[in-house]
Amino acid sequence: MKKLWGIFLNALPILVMIGLIPLVSNDYLLTALFVLIIIIALTIKRTPLDLTALVAGLVLMTLAEYLFVSTGVETFTRNSLFGIMPLWLPVLWAYGFVAMKRIVYILSTPQNVRR
Repeated sequence: MKKLWGIFLNALPILVMIGLIPLVSNDYLLTALFVLIIIIALTIKRTPLDLTALVAGLVLMTLAEYLFVSTGVETFTRNSLFGIMPLWLPVLWAYGFVAMKRIVYILSTPQNVRR
């Protein structure tokens, strides 16, 4: 049960961010809200390599989304970044990398050992 709670708490910022997408139509405001949520989440708890995962997610997913859109695999109606994708999308992915890193740690660690 502790592992499930830990997974939920690490996924909560992402769930909040996804919930804001249909509510906030301004991509710049939405991106700012995402950055604020990430700052709050990392202020509450930061584990080793969180910032590395955040930057890797931001860079790698920006490139991946650019490739997907360029090849026609994806299309977006909101296109505030490079004129092809929403500005907030790589930011959401960036924190997704942090959450995934933490969740993998939770799942791979015996229950009585926690960082």
